[in-house]
Amino acid sequence: MSQQDPFDPHVRLRSACACGRHASQAEHEQAASTTHDADAPVGRSLLEQTLMRALFPRDADRRNFLRAVGSRTAMAAIASVVPFSALEAMAQERGPLEKTDLKIGFLPITCSTPIVVAGAAGYYEKEGLKVSLQKTAGWAVVRDKVLAKEFDASHMLSPMPLALTMGLGATPTPMVMPVMENTNGNAITLHVKHQNNRDPKNWKGMRFAIPFEYSMHNFLLRHYLASHGLDPDRDVQLRVMAPPDMVANLRSGNIDGFIVAEPFNQRAVFDQVGFIHLLTSEIWDNHPCCAFAATREFVNSHPNTFAAMVRAIMRATAFANEAGSRKAVAELISPPNYLNQPPAVVEQVLTGRFADGLGKIRNDPDRITFEPFPWHSMAVWMLTQMKRWGYIKGDVNYRDIAERVFLATDARKRLAELGLPAPASTYRTHTIMGQTFDPMKPDAYLASLASSTAR
Repeated sequence: MSQQDPFDPHVRLRSACACGRHASQAEHEQAASTTHDADAPVGRSLLEQTLMRALFPRDADRRNFLRAVGSRTAMAAIASVVPFSALEAMAQERGPLEKTDLKIGFLPITCSTPIVVAGAAGYYEKEGLKVSLQKTAGWAVVRDKVLAKEFDASHMLSPMPLALTMGLGATPTPMVMPVMENTNGNAITLHVKHQNNRDPKNWKGMRFAIPFEYSMHNFLLRHYLASHGLDPDRDVQLRVMAPPDMVANLRSGNIDGFIVAEPFNQRAVFDQVGFIHLLTSEIWDNHPCCAFAATREFVNSHPNTFAAMVRAIMRATAFANEAGSRKAVAELISPPNYLNQPPAVVEQVLTGRFADGLGKIRNDPDRITFEPFPWHSMAVWMLTQMKRWGYIKGDVNYRDIAERVFLATDARKRLAELGLPAPASTYRTHTIMGQTFDPMKPDAYLASLASSTAR
């Protein structure tokens, strides 16, 4: 990486100022007056800088300390004894909301349930927000409207904030993602004519729809195909398609199958044009799917508003995740202004009792779950797949990018405010297609895969 690469931690450790990032303390003071620390959880950098100056009033002492241990180690040591969460709450969140009238984008899929329920059940209003939910057709439209500031925040595919931050497919725009809206909740669906063609080794030449390149759907399908000996870039055709268009294209024979969020897999069964080949939870149980995200610029300018939005969505996530709420949630999100689907289709998805299109009634209560914690380890896996399939060129600082975008520390704090549990760590191992993924060893994981050929 070049010395000026903002993702290179060595650039930051060579500096000599209160935060360890600038050439001089004077330069630091000027920057601190106009911007936030891009690496710290939103709203924390000013507290860190103030505390550092209080602990080391003399510039020379402060510089010597930071040179000796590095800025990150210094902040970690201080955080172990200082209640940053309480300080942040006092410094930031008791202030007034910077903006109350908001536009939040969503796609008409079950992954958007927390965003929709937060509106339909009045959780935004309880936080003092007036939210207009903007139903959107496809992910490219979501991306463009967020970048154009037409949406204040939006439902996104969980890899999208990572890709946007790195400038993949669009102008580099720092993003933050504090809430994972759902886990699982997707499937690979095939046309009914393929009921006797269930072995992926026989799928050469088939055409599959994916909702977006920077999606878990793309990465999971590629991983699944490669695990069965197929090259996703040469042996099959992958077509980006808006989720609401997939069932019609399956019916007309334009595609042989698709991988997408619900309820479109179940809708293909309902319309008798497709069958569920497998749930994506059979590839990776509890895999991430969709998320709630915003630009860092918006969050830095509206920290209290952003915190209120996150609390509202987390409340809705907890409600939607209760088994006893699922039928009511299905009724709530099915109408035309939200998913525009038959309630029976949405209920099959949310309750996990469903027809698979192969003559069986399956029962899987975890077909979709609503778990809000944005695990850094999940972000690292997404980045390994971007590297694997050539979306990222060159070296990747996996952990730095993951921690910059996925606000796990902030998520833990918001969950605590709501009395909800949060994991102690932000990293864990995951089992994917029977293989353990260790986020501490991403390069070793990539090397171990059956196919790691870049495009």
